This record gives sequence, structure tokens and C-alpha cells, in this order.
Amino acid sequence: MVQPKYSPEEALQRIKLMMEYKTSKTLDENIQMISEQTAGNVADPSTLVYGLTGAGVGATVAGGGIAAATAATFGALLAQPSFGSPWPAGAERRRRSVKPPRIQVGDTIGLMIPASANWNPVDVDVLLESLAALGLKGKLGKHVFDRYGYLAGRDEDRAADLNAMFRDPQVKAIHCIRGGWGSARLLPLLDFDAIGKNPKALIGYSDITALLLALHAKTGLVTFHGPNGASEWNKTNVEWLQRVLWQGEAATFENPREVGDLLAPVKDRTRTLRAGVARGRLLGGNLTVLTALLGSSYVPDFTGAILFLEDIDEAPYRIDRMLVQLKLAGVLDKLAGFVWGNCTDCGPGEGYGSLTIPDVLRDHIEPLGIPAYSGAMFGHITRQFTLPVGAEVEIDAVRGTIKMLESAVA
Repeated sequence: MVQPKYSPEEALQRIKLMMEYKTSKTLDENIQMISEQTAGNVADPSTLVYGLTGAGVGATVAGGGIAAATAATFGALLAQPSFGSPWPAGAERRRRSVKPPRIQVGDTIGLMIPASANWNPVDVDVLLESLAALGLKGKLGKHVFDRYGYLAGRDEDRAADLNAMFRDPQVKAIHCIRGGWGSARLLPLLDFDAIGKNPKALIGYSDITALLLALHAKTGLVTFHGPNGASEWNKTNVEWLQRVLWQGEAATFENPREVGDLLAPVKDRTRTLRAGVARGRLLGGNLTVLTALLGSSYVPDFTGAILFLEDIDEAPYRIDRMLVQLKLAGVLDKLAGFVWGNCTDCGPGEGYGSLTIPDVLRDHIEPLGIPAYSGAMFGHITRQFTLPVGAEVEIDAVRGTIKMLESAVA
């Protein structure tokens, strides 16, 4: 006979949270509310909701099926060693976020390539000079200039560079030089214990999504979806990096409204998919990379999350297919909100006919009934936000804003 993992008192507190969940509050705020009401009865309030089934929390948060969800879940609470979960072991518990130290003038920034090879050494020269202009020092990984086919060296060597930088006390943050493909190949080789003991800001986007999500899933570390090291160090990119990572600002990300001599802004427009305001943990990145991680232990729990996505050079039918995969995997139905960034070179192309990206978003996102908008300034574009993956945020789908609820750095 399977012994219950939780006492009846703890099980009842979990059900209480399900029944009294307030969608206007973040998940952490709901945990705090319930723990205050039941002070002294639960040793670790964070265990109240981690691992709840999608049928339990999902149905409750949506406002329907509370009685059925409670009845179905109550038996599982007392009869199973842990709550059922569509995610593999290691991903079923939502970890509390860990903030890395902020970047300061004089700091050493580790520079490495976890994915595709860098074929142009000038990119590294420009990166080092740009860091120096900001009062920072760059430290290159041992294998930055390695090449193994389309990869920046063998998996073991690229992983060794990243592990070494987390262990190195001189390195205060880590900036990935470029993406491409290959970051996911490193995940089984990473020392997550060392990473958890030495929290540092990891910055990058595109294929770096695999690292951003995996590090948060495994250690709770807040990571940063922002320009790669080989990206353009323009005024906008530098400003967002400094506001979020240097100054520790709880920033509000809002596209600029540049009209020029036009009657209405054309560039960097946002578009409301479904009006509303939502709060949750900001998770996401590149759509292709995220879908490739589904079913692994490197995917965080998306319950109550704000999902943000971008991509490049994907036909609408492929975006359609990947969103269907997220739907069938149960990800989309767990969300509190959704933000679509830029899908560069994702037009319908030629042929008999095609859906467009707006068509695909309308088909898959609008029916979720959650606040959602598109056009946010992130993705494979010249100027982009630096978004904190794993931090609590609030989105306003009408204004087109992502508001950080607290600083993402310590």
C-alpha cells in the first residue's frame, strides 16, 4: 500500500488554496495568504501548491469545476506519494525564484558560446570593447573559438566552459555570445548543484532559451532573455540591460511610440488579442526551442505563468504546429497571460494559400480567454527588451506592457 506523503492537515490546506485561489494575485501571494490564515499548521507553505494537477489548479483558477476538482484531487492527496503531474520528475515542483547579484562597474563578465560556432572573431572583439566602454571586463571561455561542425566545439567542452564560469568567483555574470543550435545538448552535462550555489545572471536569447528555462526549472535562478553578446550594442539594448541588471529597476516594458511625420505610429506596434490584466511568473523565449524541451525535466511549471514567445524564419504552418504541441501538452491551458514578440521572416510566402501569424494566434490564443497581446519588442530584432525569466510580472494587454513587480536582481 502506498503511504500518503502529506498529512490530512496539509492535504486540506492544499484544497483550501485551490478553492480560495484569487486570480488577481500571483501564485506566491496566494500561498502567503493561505499560510497566514493557517499559521503554524503547515511546516513549509510553499508545498501547498507545488505539484498540483492541471485538472485541479487549472479548473479552479478558471473559475469552474471546483467541486469536481476538489473531490477528484482529495483522494489523490491522501492516497498518492505526490500529486500527479504531466511533467517528468524534477519539474513537477515549482521552485521559488533565486535572484542573481546585480552587475556593477568593474565586474568581470564570463563570455561563452553554448551553441553554434562563431565564425567571425570581430564579433568577439566588438563585444570586449563594448563591455570595456561600460566599465566591465570580459573573460572568454577556453573553447570560445573551438569548432565541431556547426557547433562551437564538442558538447563536453562547451558545458565545461559554462560550469567553470558559474564556479569561478571572479565571474559575476555570464553573457552568451551567440545562439544558433546546440544549447539543449549541454543540459545533461551541466552541474546544477554548482549553479544553484553560485547564482549569476545568464543573458541571451534564441537557442539560449534552453539554458534560460532549464536553469530556472532546476535551480529557481532568474535568467535574462536579452541580446546575445554578438548582438548590436545600441542605445536601446544597453539601456534595458542597465535598467534591469545594473540598477535593479522593477521596470515596465513598453514599446516606444515613434510617430515621426506620420499620423499614427507604424513601427513597433502592439496589438491586443484579448483585453485584460494578468499577473504571473514570466516564462518563455524561443518557441522552437521550448517545444523541443517538452517532456523533459528542463521545463518549468507553467501553472499561472505569463508565457512570452518569439521565433524566426518559420512558416505559419510550423508556428501553428508548435502551438498545437503546447496545447496538447497542457501548457497553454495553464497560463494566466500570453505575450507574442516578433516572428522575423515568418510571412505566409507563396503557394495555394496560407494562414498568417495573426490567424494562427487568433486560433490558438484568443480561445484561452486570458489577457494576451502581440508585437512586444523582443525576438530576432535589432532593439529588444531584457526580460527576467522566472520573475513575477503583470501584463496589460490593452496598453501592451509587461510590468515587473519587483527587482530581478539582489
